[in-house]
Amino acid sequence: MNIIEILAVSISLALDTFAVSVCKGFSMKKAIIIGLYFGGFQALMPIIGFNLCCSFENMVTQIDHWIAFGLLFIIGINMIRESVEDDSKKINDNTDIKTMLLLSIATSIDALAIGITFAFLDVNIILSVFIIGLTSLVLSIIGVKIGNKFGNKYGKISEIIGGIVLIFIGIKILLEHLKIF
Repeated sequence: MNIIEILAVSISLALDTFAVSVCKGFSMKKAIIIGLYFGGFQALMPIIGFNLCCSFENMVTQIDHWIAFGLLFIIGINMIRESVEDDSKKINDNTDIKTMLLLSIATSIDALAIGITFAFLDVNIILSVFIIGLTSLVLSIIGVKIGNKFGNKYGKISEIIGGIVLIFIGIKILLEHLKIF
């Protein structure tokens, strides 16, 4: 993956944290706290996924492009589905540890799957994790600020766009490995 693709993945992963931040931002000003939680978990989860999967790399190198495509496609579809179906993101200003840990884990599960995908691709994991964490931190802070100004009007559309981007990256990976693209 090149830097542009890593940045696209980073932005896609950060869009769900952005959406939650917009909702949280409607009634709060704790942008840095939210950004650190979300950015930290978005950076941690790919490392966990990458390390878990590295030990299995030799067993699946023949199908790694299908695995990467499948994971990115499923993550993208789930992001789109959740943005349409999930009305549970209530606007509140609660930033206690329990709430933020649960939100951080929930919004970074897809980053764990991306880490697994990265293990099968030619990716600089340190650079990727740095970009993912920083992107999530910045977009979360921006989301809180937008939420303060505009409410949760834009949260769902950002998740839909993120899902679409992940699906297209998955298709690109598959087509490249099948020598079609």
